[in-house]
Amino acid sequence: MADTEVITESKSKTKTPPLYRVILMNDDYTPMDFVILVLKKFFQKDASEATKIMLQIHHQGSGLCGTFTYEIAETKTYQVNQFSRQNRHPLKCVMEKE
Repeated sequence: MADTEVITESKSKTKTPPLYRVILMNDDYTPMDFVILVLKKFFQKDASEATKIMLQIHHQGSGLCGTFTYEIAETKTYQVNQFSRQNRHPLKCVMEKE
């Protein structure tokens, strides 16, 4: 009788990657229309949602644009900051771990 070997694969548990919040910070110089443009262009917000977030930024000092994996959050933060600089606005975008 031949020896038989049974090979079993153990399933490795995949860990959910940490998420990062992308936040726009208020300043006294960036026009509200530009903030709305940024929210629509980089975060795919409709006009209503963009206006709501812009008002939150204006009144509370910051506003959440979205929650993403590290690479996406980093890219969006960089793109917004570059776009703001190119348009000569001091609008600042930051990311923080959730």
